[in-house]
Amino acid sequence: MSNPVSQTLLIEIFTEELPPKALPKLGAVFANGIFDELAKLGFVAKDAEFESFASPRRLAVSIANVLAVQPDQAIERRGPAIASGMKDGVPTPALAGFARSCGVEVAQLAQGSDGKQDVYIFSSIKTGEALTKVLSGIIAATLKKLPAPKTMRWGDRDGQFIRPVHGLVVLHGSDIVPAQFLHLEAGRSTLGHRFLSNGEIELANADEYAGRLFDDGFVEASFDARRALIADQLKNACTELNAQIAPSDGLLDEVTALVEWPVIYTGNFDEKFLDVPQECLILSMQQHQKYFPLLDQNGKLLPKFLVVSNLETADPSHIIHGNERVLRARLSDAEFFFEQDKKKKLESRVPQLANVVYHNKIGSQLERVERLQKIAAAIAVKLRADVADCKRAAYLAKADLIADMVGEFPELQGVMGMYYARIDGENEAVASAIEGHYHPRFAGDTLPVGAVAQAVSLADKLESIVGIYGIGLIPTGDKDPFALRRAALGVLRMVLDLPLDLKELLSITSDAFPAGVIADGTIEGVYGFMQDRLKNYLAADYPSTDIDAVLALNPTLLNEMVIRLQAVAAFKALPEATALAAANKRIRNILKKVEGDLPELNAALLSDAAEIALHAELLKLQPVVSSALMSQDFTGALKALSALKEPVDAFFDSVMVMAEDLAVRGNRQALLAALACLMNRVAELSLLAE
Repeated sequence: MSNPVSQTLLIEIFTEELPPKALPKLGAVFANGIFDELAKLGFVAKDAEFESFASPRRLAVSIANVLAVQPDQAIERRGPAIASGMKDGVPTPALAGFARSCGVEVAQLAQGSDGKQDVYIFSSIKTGEALTKVLSGIIAATLKKLPAPKTMRWGDRDGQFIRPVHGLVVLHGSDIVPAQFLHLEAGRSTLGHRFLSNGEIELANADEYAGRLFDDGFVEASFDARRALIADQLKNACTELNAQIAPSDGLLDEVTALVEWPVIYTGNFDEKFLDVPQECLILSMQQHQKYFPLLDQNGKLLPKFLVVSNLETADPSHIIHGNERVLRARLSDAEFFFEQDKKKKLESRVPQLANVVYHNKIGSQLERVERLQKIAAAIAVKLRADVADCKRAAYLAKADLIADMVGEFPELQGVMGMYYARIDGENEAVASAIEGHYHPRFAGDTLPVGAVAQAVSLADKLESIVGIYGIGLIPTGDKDPFALRRAALGVLRMVLDLPLDLKELLSITSDAFPAGVIADGTIEGVYGFMQDRLKNYLAADYPSTDIDAVLALNPTLLNEMVIRLQAVAAFKALPEATALAAANKRIRNILKKVEGDLPELNAALLSDAAEIALHAELLKLQPVVSSALMSQDFTGALKALSALKEPVDAFFDSVMVMAEDLAVRGNRQALLAALACLMNRVAELSLLAE
């Protein structure tokens, strides 16, 4: 190579169209893999700049300041101890073997310390290798690690890759690095846009890659830059149309992976399709056609859409009309499904759920619906909701699983049930609950609105958790095929705002299953499982020590969790808090050593002035704390404990708990137990001690 100093290295793999949903990750893994390996070998500084490129037909990386030759490396190997290396003037097998592995004689080994003892040392300088010798291996190894579910074979070649590979560019500065991949030799020529570019683009040097592709090839090679370009064009189009884009999950990324030269066009569809629930039309546009549906300022679907085309033309009418024709066919399908579904009442579909297996150990979806009715009715009583509405909503909740529209778009389960229930004349509370019982569907999603929807939603999630957990399918590690963690989080988010006893809910749910189906210990197991989820959920807003202190009491009325945590925070701000927490920890340690049951506290056995004073303060505070707890004034209850600091300090300064007289000892332990009971009614304060 003509220039041995550091220069920009460019590597591009040119392929057939890559899988769009995987493209962002493929680009990132490829670029990071090449860079990390070069940095590990010393060809580039670990903080050097590099840029990833990923478009439908290429993966590339550009790395600044890559050396042509790897720096020389000092090598030092430590061998056997000097004290045991020779025997009768002859090298031991260990020493001889060490010298042989280093390629030298024993006499050529140096001596030094390894920090513990003197040892034989082999030192040498390894001459750095040229980039040309190692780069092919780095490229091949990195490409093998790409997260591709499947690979392909093509032509008469033996090589395999995600898609057929047609080109390899490897430039170090202006020089071609003679690298290879599969059947390809590296060069300096690449291709631009399939239709807009004017043939091959020959690169003079690595630094002009992105600019030449953009200017001459009509390709924005950077995934992030292309995404930003599309987002900006969509925003401008929405401004012109006074509209907003319907929310979508990952559609912008997917479209970015489908085009190299994005151009936004506006299409229209017949307003008659707006008689179909807009959720159906939106999903059809997003999933099938990768279009961006448009909403008015009130969230109502407009008969317009935006398409991100890969082709720029002076007259886009044929592109727009072509997309409109395709969309019309899709929307006609949705309209057909909707009209067919309306011909059959929702309740008439329920018996068909007997043919839908929920899980072979806990029956069909119909059997599940019967359980949901029982659980929802019991919860309705506690929420003072209409029991008949809750049972009706639970009965119809899964009926739309049989509908044609849900068969086409599973994401619409619940939504279509709501629409069909309204068409059938069900009351609004029932219809809304059919859709609402799936909420929250993901982290940050809205909670179900109204007592009926809350009851059915809790029933649905609790039935899943207790049922699946109860037959032994407990989530482990990152494996949670039945999404029990998500269901548990949904339950917790609801009961944090509702006056419901969690263990009672679990018991109600367990009782809804046939005898012998749910394993013994399931309620306690699920309660612990949900406690772990609750701790993780609250950790974003509260210190883990405070959460542990409250959860140590195994609370079941979780609507008290937040105010208990706020009370703990207020308690920690008191000047007496540190001493009281430490004293409580000391009391807990003393009581742990007690064997058998403690006696009843006997005031007549109190003789020391300090224990008498502590007992008096205890009797004084008990009604104060109880009254505060009755009104859920947890902060007031904990603040009242500040009066205990002086009598508790005096007690531990002058009273010997472990007295020789066993009656006195037991009575003092009983006093401490009563004190611990009073102090830990809001949270386990000993866990706040440092």
